[in-house]
Amino acid sequence: MSSENLPSSTGRKPRVAVVFGGRSSEHAISVVTAGAVLRAIDRSVYDVLPIGITHDGRWALTADEPERMAITGRELPSVTELAESEEGSVVLSVDPRNREVVYSEPGSVPKVLGDVDVVFPVLHGPYGEDGTLQGLLELAGVPYVGAGVLASAVGQDKEYMKRVFTSFGLPVGPYEVIRPRDWERDPAAARQRIVDFAGEHGWPLFVKPARAGSSFGITKVDDASGLDAAIEEAHRHDPKILVESLLTGREIECGVLEFEDGPRASLPAWIPPVTDHDFYDFEAKYIDSASGVVPAPITEEQTAEVQRLAVAAFEAASCEGLVRADFFLTDEGEFVINEINTLPGFTPISMYPRMWEASGVDYPELVDRLIRAALRRPTGLR
Repeated sequence: MSSENLPSSTGRKPRVAVVFGGRSSEHAISVVTAGAVLRAIDRSVYDVLPIGITHDGRWALTADEPERMAITGRELPSVTELAESEEGSVVLSVDPRNREVVYSEPGSVPKVLGDVDVVFPVLHGPYGEDGTLQGLLELAGVPYVGAGVLASAVGQDKEYMKRVFTSFGLPVGPYEVIRPRDWERDPAAARQRIVDFAGEHGWPLFVKPARAGSSFGITKVDDASGLDAAIEEAHRHDPKILVESLLTGREIECGVLEFEDGPRASLPAWIPPVTDHDFYDFEAKYIDSASGVVPAPITEEQTAEVQRLAVAAFEAASCEGLVRADFFLTDEGEFVINEINTLPGFTPISMYPRMWEASGVDYPELVDRLIRAALRRPTGLR
C-alpha cells in the first residue's frame, strides 16, 4: 500500500480517527474491533488518532495500544481502562470549514490535536451505528467509513429494515412489533398479540430488542409462560421489541464491499449450530468463539443467489462502504433475509473479514479499501 492517489492536499499523511466504545451494550465488542482495526492500518500511509467513547458518552483520548483491547478469558475491555485521563475529553469541531480535534482537561489550556481527514467508526448499536454519529460527522463535514445517516438508521432498526426489504421485494420471515406505546397503554393486549402470532406461526418464538446487536437481549421462548421474562429482558436494551417466528434451516452470511465500480459480494459463510447454546448468541459468538465455515457448503447456484440478495439488500437500504447480510436457507431451499449490519464486527474472529479474506481481500487491504472509499466520498447529500 502507498499514499499515492489518496485525496489529500495538505502534503501530509491523511489522519484517520478510529472512534470506538460508545454507550450501547456492545461497548466491549466495539473496543475489540477497534484493536483489530488499529493493528491493520498501515502507519506508513496514515496517521492514526484513537478516540474512545465511554459508557456515559465522554469522548476520550486513548492509548494506541491494540494489545490491550482484546477479550481476556471472560473479561471484556472498556474505554475507561484505555483513556489517558479520567476527566480529559476530546471535542470534534462541528464547523465544516475545519476538522480540528481539541483535547481538554479541567484547569488546563485546550490542546489542538490537528485536523482529521476521515473517521473510521467502529461503534456497534445505538448512539454510533444508528445514524447518530453519522449525522454529527455530516454536520462537521468530516468523511467517514460506512453507511450514511438513513442507511445506518434503517440498518439498526429491525422493524424498518424489514419494511424496506419488503418494499423492494426481498424475502423476510414473519414478525410482530411491540412499540413502547403499545406496551405502556395495554400490556395485556400486546402480550395477546404475541400469543396470537405464535398461534399462527407456531412456537418457539424469538423476542429481541428492535435496535440492538451482538445478540444482546434475545430470548428463545418455547411457550406463553416464558413471554414476560423475555419481554423484560428485551426491554432492558430497547423500549421497542421485535418478535420473530422460528425459521428452520441453515444460517448463511454474506459480506458486501463497495469497490470503485460498485458493491460486490464475498463468498458466503455458514454458521453451524452451536453446542450448549439455543442459538448463535453473544456467548457463542465472542466468549466461546463459535466459528462459521467459509465458504459455505452450498451449491454454486445457491452461492450466486445469496450474493445477489446481499447486494440487493445493500442497494435497497442505500448503504455505502460495507454490509454483512444474514440469511436463513430454509429447508425448502429458499433464502430469507434476517438482517443487515452496516458496521459488522471486525474482531479477529468476525465473519465479515473472514469472508473477504476467503474472497481474496485480506484484513489490511479491507481496512485500506474502506478508508480510501471514505476519503473519496463527500459528505452531504449524494
